[in-house]
Amino acid sequence: MTTTPYDPLAALRGPDQPPFDVFLHGMVFLDIIFTGMAKMPGDGEEIWAEGMGSCPGGIANLAVAASRLGLRTTLGAAFGDDDYGEFCWRTLEQQEHVDLSSSRRYPGWHSPVTVSMAMGDDRSMVTHGHQAPESATAMIGRPPLARAVLLDLKPDVPLTEDAELTWAAQARQAGSLLFADVGFDQSGRWSTTVLDQLQHCHAFMPNAVEAMAYTRTDTPQDALYVIADHVPLAVVTDGARGALAIDSTSGEEARVPSLRVRAIDATGAGDVFGAAMTLGTLAGWPLEHRLAFSALCSSLAVQQVGGSLAAPGWGDIADWWHTMRTATADEQHPRAYLDSVRRRYAFLDDIVPHVPHGAVRRAAATIARLSDA
Repeated sequence: MTTTPYDPLAALRGPDQPPFDVFLHGMVFLDIIFTGMAKMPGDGEEIWAEGMGSCPGGIANLAVAASRLGLRTTLGAAFGDDDYGEFCWRTLEQQEHVDLSSSRRYPGWHSPVTVSMAMGDDRSMVTHGHQAPESATAMIGRPPLARAVLLDLKPDVPLTEDAELTWAAQARQAGSLLFADVGFDQSGRWSTTVLDQLQHCHAFMPNAVEAMAYTRTDTPQDALYVIADHVPLAVVTDGARGALAIDSTSGEEARVPSLRVRAIDATGAGDVFGAAMTLGTLAGWPLEHRLAFSALCSSLAVQQVGGSLAAPGWGDIADWWHTMRTATADEQHPRAYLDSVRRRYAFLDDIVPHVPHGAVRRAAATIARLSDA
């Protein structure tokens, strides 16, 4: 992967600005991803997959997505001293240019591993791992100064009270904007305490299922309105139906459809969307442009083997726009559809000319260099 830099926030840089754009904390997994299967295996059945990729996963998906979009990204995470941990550390630091000064290696700690089997819009996963050797606050200390923090909310862990998350409160006090997401609640309780935590956040970006469950509403639009009462920037992603958002700081409301693509693996698509939305917000783009850009980045991701491997860089975005501008209509992409997409993404005409020819593109990191990817 070439690494010619493109800095979308260059105009905001200055000696009095934070050294980083994004700080992240979470667990890094070694992801082994199988794609191209005719079906999921049944009991006692062995299935051969056409494709395989290996890459850092978990919070690394979000770190790589942010870094490839030109955000100066720093990560606080625990790494084992085994070969899995070494591979993930090396890939993030040397290949993806993620700062790991707030991360630590722990001798004897087994790196978490996830095997993912992807089919279209769905995937099944098996994970092995252990609790991190120490709390996030003990490992990180005072978080590095950053414009934004991207984090997952936990219904039973208040941001400002639990020792595990005091680092997030410190980051907010230092001026970082908190961009929050939330995971699927396996318990089915969908505790509304998540909404109470939003008073500390700048943005909340759940998917439609999560948004409706936590807000006790019946439609993504109604869920968006409830969320917008709690945070300045409310975003709800709705899969193939696109995304919708309200930014109360600018008084904007927007909805964009998804792009028509053939999905191979949805792993990490939400992380890519969140990184792109954070970039657009920090850059001061209009809400409609932010939403469209985020939808584009996630659609580029789902067309490739998932996780951090699939996160697009500015080279991929420039390639897509050049192709879209000259595309001819066909059965899947009628002329009206192409015209609509070109109008929606016309703002890229002001950005893509500044993207260098050798700009960062998605990677093909595997433990065995000759593995399929």
